[in-house]
Amino acid sequence: MSLKSPSTLLVAAALAAAFAVPAAAQNIRIGFHAPLTGFAASDGKTALQGAELAVEQINAAGGVNGRKLELVVQDDQGKPDQALPLANKYIGEGLKVVISGSYSGPTRAAAGVFQNARIPYITAYAIHPDITRAGNFMFRTSFMGEVQGRAAVKLIGDSLKKRKVTLLTLNNDFGQALSAGFKEAAGKFGVQVTSEYTYAMGDRQFGSIVASVKKDDPEVLYISGYFFNGGPLVAQLRAGGVTAPIVGTEGFDTHNFISIAKDAAEGVIITTSLDRDTKLPEMRQFIDDYEKRFNVGAEMVAASTHTAVNVVAAAMRKVGADDSVKLREAIAATKDMAVATGRIGFNALGEVYKAAQIQIIKGGKFRYYAVIDDPVLLAPPTK
Repeated sequence: MSLKSPSTLLVAAALAAAFAVPAAAQNIRIGFHAPLTGFAASDGKTALQGAELAVEQINAAGGVNGRKLELVVQDDQGKPDQALPLANKYIGEGLKVVISGSYSGPTRAAAGVFQNARIPYITAYAIHPDITRAGNFMFRTSFMGEVQGRAAVKLIGDSLKKRKVTLLTLNNDFGQALSAGFKEAAGKFGVQVTSEYTYAMGDRQFGSIVASVKKDDPEVLYISGYFFNGGPLVAQLRAGGVTAPIVGTEGFDTHNFISIAKDAAEGVIITTSLDRDTKLPEMRQFIDDYEKRFNVGAEMVAASTHTAVNVVAAAMRKVGADDSVKLREAIAATKDMAVATGRIGFNALGEVYKAAQIQIIKGGKFRYYAVIDDPVLLAPPTK
């Protein structure tokens, strides 16, 4: 065994110190997963852009306590079986917080893993109630499906003054949660669900549904879905002679929906989290900066991920970035924070309360229609 001289040890130590990166200067790494490939890749790209914009803005303003933020991005393909390995990878890499920019399936699958590891996990727009019920390290910055469904009932009953409704429900977590919330609140606003038809994620041809709806002759339609199935459905309803007003959901809050549905999109009203005509400074700045940065109109998905990153950054400014338990406590304490999706705060279950933005498509663009801000109707569950 050879022994190094004291001078050799001193030189080695000096070299190590010279090349070491001070802890305070190291980037703060935030996990972020979204469907960057597969059926939901368009939403995944938009979600990532919203998060990237938030990181760029925060870093340009000096970062968080002198440290830059860095997104550690993984593609979950919109599939639950892809969420488990990426969750374990994040844990193995020592990340202290993770954001889901994905749908309910992958987010539900990962939630229990992060809860067991005591890592705060924020879902930006996945709506299934079981996500936050996985435990106290779970948070949601967008509406639960049931809450958004209740907002739609108030819109139809109070604003549109319609009573007989046909539901066209996507047969997945998203659609079922919206339908459940709608039915729960229908009686309170004198709204009657006269019929309901379900369809699958992969459906693009809706001839039988169109024929049934036309026969039903409803006063209004409430449709859940995403742009890639809701767009064809709305187009075929109008082409088939169905003229009843259509109320959709945040899944339609993308310019892709308008591109697919074309003229049939005109007049469609949606419940969402983003008001393009807002005067709230934080929402206005997000919309303007997003359009300038990506040369495309802002969408709900991007606003929701932008919000999630800012919630994490605000918590880190208070307690630092290296203790996941302290981070959880700081995120849970978020109250009345102004962000891209309005003013938000979390309840004991990690659910958000905020007003519902109602948009209408006019001239091929999303425009202000109304705001539903009812703290009783829109209150999320606390357990």
